[in-house]
Amino acid sequence: MTNDRPLDLPSPGLVVLIGPSGAGKSTFAARNFAPTQVVSSDHCRALVSDDPADQRATGDAFAVLHHLVDVRLRNKRLTVVDATNVREHDRQGLLRLAKQHDLPATAVVLDVPAEECVARNAGRRDKPDPAVTRQQHAELHKALGKVENERFRRVHVLRGTGEVDSATVRPHGLAVDRAHDHGPFDVIGDVHGCRREWEELLRRLGYRLHHDGSGRAVDADHPEGRRVVLLGDLVDRGPDSAGSLRLAMGMVASGNALAVPGNHEHKLVRALRGRGRPSAGLARTLEELSSWGEEFEHRVLEFCSGLPHHYVLAGGDLVVAHAGLPQHYHGRDSGRVRSFALYGAPTGERDEAGLPVRHPWARDYRGRAVVLYGHTPVSSLEWVNRTLCLDTGCVFGGWLSAVRYPEYTTESVAARQRYQTHPHSEALAPTE
Repeated sequence: MTNDRPLDLPSPGLVVLIGPSGAGKSTFAARNFAPTQVVSSDHCRALVSDDPADQRATGDAFAVLHHLVDVRLRNKRLTVVDATNVREHDRQGLLRLAKQHDLPATAVVLDVPAEECVARNAGRRDKPDPAVTRQQHAELHKALGKVENERFRRVHVLRGTGEVDSATVRPHGLAVDRAHDHGPFDVIGDVHGCRREWEELLRRLGYRLHHDGSGRAVDADHPEGRRVVLLGDLVDRGPDSAGSLRLAMGMVASGNALAVPGNHEHKLVRALRGRGRPSAGLARTLEELSSWGEEFEHRVLEFCSGLPHHYVLAGGDLVVAHAGLPQHYHGRDSGRVRSFALYGAPTGERDEAGLPVRHPWARDYRGRAVVLYGHTPVSSLEWVNRTLCLDTGCVFGGWLSAVRYPEYTTESVAARQRYQTHPHSEALAPTE
């Protein structure tokens, strides 16, 4: 790292300080974090034994430490663990807590020469045995190659006293957290390449379309400052995935839209990176993108891979995710949350048409936030426990639908034709 670059730390999340006794972990923590954010093993020893140096209390102290970390992460608080953490077993216990609460973990390694650590400890009232400090330093260097492969979102290594003493931190909110953004919004369901219907829906919602020199829609704005929120699955199945992406990318770039990815964008990203075998529908999308050249493909990859898997908006009163999201995942960021936001929760069963059966999470939802989502086409817009599915099957001959927030009024545009047959097409709204 460079001395003048702050360490980026996702917040809320877990920060694990790693280094031998005397490396400067407590000083680093005190300089960069609020006292309430730091959970120290020495302080926990003092809590259970009245002596921060009482090694006989270590077991009870770490039980308290893990409990405090558990509670803070449950409450979505930035939590810094000040302990040596040079042993893999100790780090894995902390990583399990971060995983349990679906929050990212960051490691900050303080790699200070062993003799400097011993010299610093010599001035402490509770100075550790120099042999123990040297052993911790040796364990740290064994761990350096492993830490990079553990489940930390990011690993920062500070080498030497100079880097440790000059390092600063820059906590930043999770990408999914836009609670400060109150809209107003127009939230639109699965487009699936139905660009013309999408443009018509934008006009009905009051947006002004902007075109490039070739007449292609590349942006849209609203005279009252409203913005679009796209619920994913912009691509595949319909006639113009490239055009749909072009308009979405332009609107997001200009600040006129927010977007979350759908499972079809997830598969598109994998295909553009050369992973997996594309379905027939995805293969057609790839052909479309290829016809516009490598630069356009690169822009699409950068756009789709950079989208947050869900958003918390409007002070926490609104959550948007492609396949919906239960309350306990709101504002959290992990592979498990991402998977649910993209695909829902398959039960492992299939219906009579061979389609995956998903857990009906909306039926059990009791959260404060309104959740708007798509993914599974429905025949009509129906509120279920403060949730609304906006995928009304446009690509299957149904409708492309939107809801205005915070007004909760809806707008729908009928599909111009049935672009693809769905096993339940007859149950979807027919084209008028």
